[in-house]
Amino acid sequence: MKSFIYPEMMVHVVLCTNKNPKNVLIISNNADFLSQEMQKHSAVAFKVIGSTTEELREETDGTYDVVISEMYGDSVVLAHINRILKADGQLVLNNRPLEEVDSNKVLMQDLANYFKIIMPYNLGNDNSAILASKEYHPTADIVLQRADMLDGLSYYNSDIHLAAFAMPNYIRQEYLGIIKN
Repeated sequence: MKSFIYPEMMVHVVLCTNKNPKNVLIISNNADFLSQEMQKHSAVAFKVIGSTTEELREETDGTYDVVISEMYGDSVVLAHINRILKADGQLVLNNRPLEEVDSNKVLMQDLANYFKIIMPYNLGNDNSAILASKEYHPTADIVLQRADMLDGLSYYNSDIHLAAFAMPNYIRQEYLGIIKN
């Protein structure tokens, strides 16, 4: 997979879904490429922390519009992420391939405790992410002008954004009742 696809899809899908993102938290032990993509959103402040629960515990309640995490969330991590997100906040979580149905279902069921919209999407090359949102729907609430006016992108655009949420029926059927859209 081209090295630019993953960071563009992890950052721009969620930032072009949120109506007015101001503060983003990135949870990663290697956030260089994600940070480069964040810099393309000049009006958005971001902070990077390592993927430890202790660092997450230190964050203030209701601070972030978006959390981008490369750490798989257990119930403790998800509770902290929920706590630090604003009332209309969103989480993008790096995920296993969609074909790993059993483990993905458990994660999505945990996310359902905090988010009203839970939608996996394709990152390319059999990789996926999950966009979990308290308010904004990633295909209905896409900010088209922001998605198509970003400079310096090699992969992401509004067409890719929408297409990333498409999945074949054999996978969609596995997630019936789990995906919340």
